[in-house]
Parts: sequence; C-alpha cells; structure tokens
Amino acid sequence: MESADTRSGRGGPRRRGPVATGAFTARVRYNQWMTSPLVSVAWLAEHLDDPGVVVADVRWYLQGARGADAYAAGHVPGAAFVDLDAELASPPGPGRPGRHPLPAAGQISALLSRLGAGQGTVVVAYDDAGGGIAARLWWLLRYFGHGGGRVLDGGIQAWRAAGLPLETAVRPRPPAPPLPLTPRPEMVVDRQRVAVLARSPDAVVLDARAAERFEGRSEPVDARPGHVPGARSAPFGENLVAPGGSFRSPEELARRYGALGATAARSVVAYCGSGVTACHDLLALAIAGREDALLYEGSWSDWARDPSLPAALGPA
Repeated sequence: MESADTRSGRGGPRRRGPVATGAFTARVRYNQWMTSPLVSVAWLAEHLDDPGVVVADVRWYLQGARGADAYAAGHVPGAAFVDLDAELASPPGPGRPGRHPLPAAGQISALLSRLGAGQGTVVVAYDDAGGGIAARLWWLLRYFGHGGGRVLDGGIQAWRAAGLPLETAVRPRPPAPPLPLTPRPEMVVDRQRVAVLARSPDAVVLDARAAERFEGRSEPVDARPGHVPGARSAPFGENLVAPGGSFRSPEELARRYGALGATAARSVVAYCGSGVTACHDLLALAIAGREDALLYEGSWSDWARDPSLPAALGPA
C-alpha cells in the first residue's frame, strides 16, 4: 500500500482499484495511506466521493465577516460547515479559560456524528486562513483520540487556484453512530504551568499571534496587550510559504522551530489569543517531527484577564 505525498501540487496516492466499501476495509486503507496531517488539493479532489472521507469547512473570522456566510457563498462540494464557536469550543464564562475553552467530549462526538464520521473516517478540514482555523479541528481530533483529522494544504484558495468547482448546495451525510471519546489532558497546560515553563531553561513557550500583538503594539480583542514573559514570538503565518498559502516543507519548519529552540527543548507549549491558531504551530511542529508539544488552552485571553500576572511588551 502506497502512502500519500500530501504537499500541495505534488498530487496524492492513485487508486490501485475500486474504492473499498465497508468501514473496516476503508479504515485500513486510509490509515495506511495517510502519513501526514496534510492532504493536497489533488488528493482531496480524487477522494471526495470516497465513503471514508468527510470534508469540514471551518472558516471563521475574528471580527466582521461570518464563516457561515462564506460557506453559503461557495464551498468544496460535499463539505459541511463547522462552527468554531458552537462546535469546536465550549461557551466562555466564569471559571473557564479564555475565549474558546476546549469543548466537551460530547460536543465532538455529536459533531462527528453529524458529519457522518466514524472512528476510521478521514476528516479533512479547510479554511481560507492557511489552516489557521482548520488546525483546531485537527488538534481536537487528536486530543479526543480520533486519528483521522487532516488539514487541506492551501485551503479553499488552493482549491480555487486548481480550477476545481465550488457549490452552494448543502448535502448532509447520514449521521454516524456517536463515538465514545476520551480527552487526553496531558496535551494541555493551564496558566500556572505556563508561568513555570516560561521560566524554565528546559522549556520553550511559543506565541502564535502576529508580531504586533506579541509586542503589544496592537490588541484588538483581549484585556490588555503584550505577551507571556519569556515566551518567543512564532507567528503561525510564518509556517506558510505565503500568506494564506501552503505549509513550508518539513525541513524548513524544522529549521524554523530549531532556531526558536523548540526542537531541543524538553517541553514545548504553544498559545495564541484563545487557543485556536496556536494549533497551527502545533501542526507545524508535528509536520517537522515534534508531536508532543502542548497547548495552553486559555492562551492570552486567559492570561491577560488575570491582573496578578505580568505582561511583557516589545520583541522577545
């Protein structure tokens, strides 16, 4: 069984025969094929009608536009819209960390059921932000023990650039039986743990926000500007070859995170504004070969609202 070369523009695995039917056959086939958290446009175009693949449109915007409107205007054929706020996060509130607390297992189980995704299904997420939102779904599936999460490299822009069609119709799949999911709390840290790791010579804390937010020159949404003292600036956009484009190669990403100290550190933590685009840095680290990096769930929205915690300004 051949494995997929999932870099955009390099195509993907060719079928040796008819699409397999039956959940077990499909699960074996896809698990052997999928060796990267990314899939290319060519791979997805070939496998849109495969029973073991579902597609999730997770476009979302911090201010102004709505992902649901972008989806309604045109999406990858057969894709289902996934709402970041309602389905990939719990409601924020007292006692919950940040603007996008992690969802409960039941929320993700219900989402997978709605998508028609079983344990062996490949769930391909895409957005129009270079994977900055789609990576949240990929990470959550790992967190809840479902190994099928993938991100479309280059997102909907790459799909359009390849001359592939969009549709406006909604085509729901038959729901799948809900899966019993169990979170992996060892993949997450809170503000107390981050405060310790940020001072440790054996750890690296990465901030995935844009440089102007890290340095405190701009803060459009959270309680105060700045960054966790000791954190290093690692804007998620620099994981890409161009804004909103495809991921850099594993070798380039390894060099990037090596320069930040993240390949040699004993512990690596990523955060952003609310725990969403930090998953993009975690995805890039996984592509580069480091799969044990941790997420600061509440991220800056959690840290900044605690006045007892210091905030650093300026470059790292």
